[in-house]
Amino acid sequence: MSKAMKLPQKLMLLGSGELGKEFVIAAQRLGNYVIAVDRYANAPAMQVADRSEVISMLSADDLEAVVTKHEPDFIIPEIEAIRTEKLQEFEQRGITVIPTAAATNYTMNRDRIRELAHEELGIRTAKYGYAVTLEELIAVSDQIGFPNVVKPVMSSSGKGQSVVASKEEVEKAWNYAIANSRGDSQKVIVEEFINFEIEITLLTIKQWNSPTIFCSPIGHRQERGDYQESWQPADISEDKILAAQAIAQKVTDALGGAGIFGVEFFITKDEVIFSELSPRPHDTGMVTLISQNLNEFELHLRAILGLPIPKIEQLGSSASAVILASEKLDAPMFTGVAEALAEPDVDIRLFGKPTAHPYRRMGVALAKAENVQAAREKATIAASKIHII
Repeated sequence: MSKAMKLPQKLMLLGSGELGKEFVIAAQRLGNYVIAVDRYANAPAMQVADRSEVISMLSADDLEAVVTKHEPDFIIPEIEAIRTEKLQEFEQRGITVIPTAAATNYTMNRDRIRELAHEELGIRTAKYGYAVTLEELIAVSDQIGFPNVVKPVMSSSGKGQSVVASKEEVEKAWNYAIANSRGDSQKVIVEEFINFEIEITLLTIKQWNSPTIFCSPIGHRQERGDYQESWQPADISEDKILAAQAIAQKVTDALGGAGIFGVEFFITKDEVIFSELSPRPHDTGMVTLISQNLNEFELHLRAILGLPIPKIEQLGSSASAVILASEKLDAPMFTGVAEALAEPDVDIRLFGKPTAHPYRRMGVALAKAENVQAAREKATIAASKIHII
């Protein structure tokens, strides 16, 4: 990646949410020029980018127009709902797609990445099956057994996911998955329910010309398929960390390219089981905004630009807790920020989303403490002090 050694570079971000916003801030600190693209105006990353564009990223024509207009050096997807075959055309023209166009195509759909891991690489995953109709879902659910987990093959931040305890709950799970599916897919995946001790994200940094490196494992807790809190370091044994690293490297080597990957695992008493993978900064990794010398967004940028990452330093037990909206609001405002920030080693990020709706993630509280449990409690208390009006 010799072309990336001179700065600034022109970066086009496809998807401009809160993760994109932090990435743009990291990119701007090194003087890069960023175009933030999304399907709605004034998205979080647009507020800090040099230019912004509102398009449908499922439209090949819209993508073509915006790329032709700006001629970026790099295209960096931040969401799943993109016409990924168009990215392969851009790559053939000499634009670097992160991590690669083929990898983006794989990872935007849960079915493809699961098949790569399980069928091609022989990695242990939960048992799974697919359905494109309610009738198929009923049949596949019977085959997998109950309880199981149903989710759309294409979604954002775990939305549309539900645990199904019995046959009577299948129709509700189908409706919820389809309602929260991204893109034009009407396909769901059914997975065996794994009775795990902890669910982790292993942030895996794949570099162009240097070895793959890893952040300390991040534990996280979900509700409604969406992350609620995360903490670092996760309390798992060294042998399980090494097993997770080996799996993460195997999958990311198969995908190729460069950048940060959020690789998720179920950790049981006896096993490390591959769950999912995102080819970009991960929502649970927002804890790194307080827990590391280089956060996940800075690591992603350095890997993309071929810049060295000499050391990732853990700054102490840390946690994040989400700040959720409870009602539909336009131009939301926040109270309680001063109260939340009065506690030492607490920080707040408000994402600047122009509208709110129930369970929408509007911000995150970050905290450090003497141990992980204390950090989790501190972050949760800080988040609870923020009210959206």
